[in-house]
Amino acid sequence: MQLTVDCANPARMVAFWVEALGYVPEPPPGGHATWRAYWQATGVPAEELGEHAGETPESIVDPQGRSPRIWFQQVPEPKTGKNRLHLDLKVGGGREAAIGLRIERVTAKVARLTEAGATILRIMDEPDMPYYAVVLQDPEGNEFCVV
Repeated sequence: MQLTVDCANPARMVAFWVEALGYVPEPPPGGHATWRAYWQATGVPAEELGEHAGETPESIVDPQGRSPRIWFQQVPEPKTGKNRLHLDLKVGGGREAAIGLRIERVTAKVARLTEAGATILRIMDEPDMPYYAVVLQDPEGNEFCVV
């Protein structure tokens, strides 16, 4: 399985989501220096590749191989609406962890992600809530949560 994210700048998205998820950039197969070299070796025409496609990593993978590959597909149009799918980064420890510890873990992750280019949209910390979460946007405006 693969998740595909439309974006303007795959290299920036790879750098951000490597930090967010603990993934690694996916190396090109078969000993090729770049994905572009691999695609050219398999017969993909240059006009299909575009000017800079595959010169830097455009996909990331879970180093343990448990979670899906994510490909950042460059598209010409900007994001125009709310995501219909988003990721929840579960770093707090779940309900088994004390709320103070969950807040500490979420806050630390959010700090690293804002430093990497995320923007905080809202903090979900109402007194009646049994959890703590922060809603953010990645560098291209895709929403995700840290819980």
